[in-house]
Amino acid sequence: MAGREQGADTDAVSRIIEEWHRERPDLDPSPIEVLGRLHRSFLLYQAQTSKPLVAAGLSMAGFDVLAALRRAGEPYRLTAGELAATSLVSSAGVTLRLDRLEGDGLIVRERDAGDRRVVHCRLTPAGLKLIDTLFAEHLDNERRMLAGLRPKERVQLATLLQKLERSLADSADANGTA
Repeated sequence: MAGREQGADTDAVSRIIEEWHRERPDLDPSPIEVLGRLHRSFLLYQAQTSKPLVAAGLSMAGFDVLAALRRAGEPYRLTAGELAATSLVSSAGVTLRLDRLEGDGLIVRERDAGDRRVVHCRLTPAGLKLIDTLFAEHLDNERRMLAGLRPKERVQLATLLQKLERSLADSADANGTA
């Protein structure tokens, strides 16, 4: 099976836990059971989701911007500030993404007719066509990645991940790193 050592009785995370138990029996490495697996899962997810985007000449960041504009509904436009809030990226980070997408002809920037200080970013017809195609592929890809889970397990996992996200956010708030 791809990605696994033949004849391995345990997976990499289980081996890491066993090694820490052996080397540092005074410590409880159990958080690695969750966060180590989550990290490894994210790396696998990222590798699989980025392939179609790279093939289309797009980064995950660019995909996020196009998806946010598409989700906004017609006329598929938002300001850079709205995009930053949607993607949790700084306005400067969004600006770099927008420059690239505009250069590729996937968005245009337009001044607001009522307030010339406001600039809207809008999907072009090419941007709309690309995000519609890529998002459908993205969902198909994610369904394939989740095929090993039953529908009930997906719901349970989503609920637990939501709870984990809140726990991580609370931890960051408590540590002043949010």
